[in-house]
Amino acid sequence: MRRSVLALLQAVALLAAAGGASAQAPTEGIQIGLSTDRVAITADFSGADLTIFGSLEDADPLVSRQGRYDVIVVLEGPARPVLVWRKDRVLGMWINTISEMFVNVPMSYSVSTTRMMQDITDADSYRRLSLGTNFIYLEPADKTQFPPTIDEFSSALRDLKKSTNLYNERIGGVEFLSQNLFRATVTLAPNVPVGTHRARAFLFKNGTFVKETSAPLAIVKAGFEQSIFNFSRNYGFLYGLLAVSLATLTGWLGRIVFRRD
Repeated sequence: MRRSVLALLQAVALLAAAGGASAQAPTEGIQIGLSTDRVAITADFSGADLTIFGSLEDADPLVSRQGRYDVIVVLEGPARPVLVWRKDRVLGMWINTISEMFVNVPMSYSVSTTRMMQDITDADSYRRLSLGTNFIYLEPADKTQFPPTIDEFSSALRDLKKSTNLYNERIGGVEFLSQNLFRATVTLAPNVPVGTHRARAFLFKNGTFVKETSAPLAIVKAGFEQSIFNFSRNYGFLYGLLAVSLATLTGWLGRIVFRRD
């Protein structure tokens, strides 16, 4: 009888501990909203800023007043495979020698934060979340290669994306308008790819990741360029014939104009 009572008390204690742990689990949430789900760009597009509004749900007023909530907003471009080459000097010439294929690489990646990345959480958390231009996971097609080789090519790919401003970070780009409402500004590079992008928001509390939310955003070409793009997609064979005919006509006219008598 005594053993049964002890076992029952232990079970009650475990249940109480579990209930206390669940009560201490973060209950906050995060939501974002886009003023439009479609952005049209023209041939003379020179880059722009995109504003994203959001709110915290069930936020702790004390934590908000103390500024211990952090938000990171990411605009992630469409994912495509990317082939990275390494150039080596051979017989006095720089030529492509070794390559590495990466799959599902975001073609653009714009980050906006409440403060410096290192002040929000640690590097291990960023790697686990695949968050940030320096920590986003770039998946190699061939995972059997040595890790140093993969790291070399992934670092080169990041540097290439950063040099063209397709991967960028805006420190302080997320601003709290009140205890619950915030505004984020992300950068659209002049060469931003068309396609379906994804706006993602990450909520941190005291350096601990709490929750993530996302919303889609379509970036499309507009005007005459979009008409040509749609025509090439819908009538590929006819588009090819017209392109060849135009090239032939241009060459023939050039020959007549610059002909020497």
